[in-house]
Amino acid sequence: MGTEESTGFEPATGDGPPAAEPAAARAASVRTAFEGLLQIRRLTGAGRPDPVAAPAPWELNRPVRAVALALERSGAIPSAVDPSGRRVSAGYRVSSGESAGSVRVEWTGPPGSGAAHDEEEALAGCASALRELGWTVLLYRGPRRRRYLEVEPPSGVSGGLSGGHGRA
Repeated sequence: MGTEESTGFEPATGDGPPAAEPAAARAASVRTAFEGLLQIRRLTGAGRPDPVAAPAPWELNRPVRAVALALERSGAIPSAVDPSGRRVSAGYRVSSGESAGSVRVEWTGPPGSGAAHDEEEALAGCASALRELGWTVLLYRGPRRRRYLEVEPPSGVSGGLSGGHGRA
């Protein structure tokens, strides 16, 4: 996702390589990043009854990153791809959604991984984790009857969204 700002921690979107760092080190990085996100919510949500209950402008301008961080922090497992782009593990995949500022979450994996069988329960867990953080989550069925989530900011929350799909 090479942008100038992505020189540090990058949440797992499910389209990257399998984790290279030890699980404990990755968990610590996720915790630190998530605490930073909550601090941003506290600072930008001042004046609301619960300042951490809704996505902050930072999240609304980088929804794929924000949703990926929330899912990774929840303990959900990201999918992964090898250098050729072939899917090598089952898990969530976060990408830009249908409308500007929305995010699509799928449960995907390589053929024979059982991802299609696991998707209903796995996506329910993803939806729960995202709703707890104030996101609006809708469940859809797409091609081949595969389920996916469409994640949006709650109505009434604005963050200066620009046109396009808010790519992270």
